[in-house]
Amino acid sequence: MTPPPSSTTPTASGPSKTVATWLSFALGSLGAHRIYLYGWNDKLAWLHPWPTLLGLYGIHRMDVLGQDDRLAWVLIPLLGLMLAQSMLTGIVYGLMPDDRWADRFTPGQPTRKTGWGPVLGVIACLMLGGASLMATIAFSAQRYFESQVEAAQELSQ
Repeated sequence: MTPPPSSTTPTASGPSKTVATWLSFALGSLGAHRIYLYGWNDKLAWLHPWPTLLGLYGIHRMDVLGQDDRLAWVLIPLLGLMLAQSMLTGIVYGLMPDDRWADRFTPGQPTRKTGWGPVLGVIACLMLGGASLMATIAFSAQRYFESQVEAAQELSQ
């Protein structure tokens, strides 16, 4: 029978790989995973919300003004790219070996073994990241070729 943990038993503290992976999945495009790992003073975390919000504004513009709004054509891919990069970050965090995670984010602490939480987070990130990246590429290519057709029609008139 194992003894109950006492106050002298060393426990691993610091950021959890599972939490970082799932934060990257859920709120990564807003920089929540970076705030969790590096704190409120992380400058890159504060750069995440702006392209995401501009992309959401592009979706709003297209909803209100229709598909011919050229500013929405430029803004919407920002959201897709931010989603794809945050999903890639979640995949990197989730697949990082436990020893490397401990060396990077919890130095001096015992290595915390993770279970299935990060793996399931990686699967979710892979599905959403792949879908958002493919949708962004398809949307951007469609709008590019539509603008080329419009330009050719204007020249022929």
